[in-house]
Amino acid sequence: MNEVKRPVNSHKAYHAHVYFDEATVDFASELCREAGQRFGLQVGRVHEKLVGPHPMWSCQIIFGSKDFEQLISWLDEHRNGLTVLVHALSGNDLDDHTHYAYWLGDSQTLDVSQFTA
Repeated sequence: MNEVKRPVNSHKAYHAHVYFDEATVDFASELCREAGQRFGLQVGRVHEKLVGPHPMWSCQIIFGSKDFEQLISWLDEHRNGLTVLVHALSGNDLDDHTHYAYWLGDSQTLDVSQFTA
């Protein structure tokens, strides 16, 4: 695992990827659904497979800087031990998933090889 960098609101747009496994899929699905409803945000599919650079199953929440503080605080309080990757949407996928990658919970190693090919 890498050093854990806490989320910093320094960009206009973000993704939060809630990571889960077979035992926590129902809780994670509900967490993402509730976040979307509570904050009026777009929530992606609940992926019960590996997608993109993510080392675990995940669900994506799309949000902007205006929702950052409230959403991150709420996710941190309600994630019940799940790991959440928060990354900027700067237009550079490699930077977004490395330099601008922040964590709630334990950091994970992302497979960023698709961004360097």
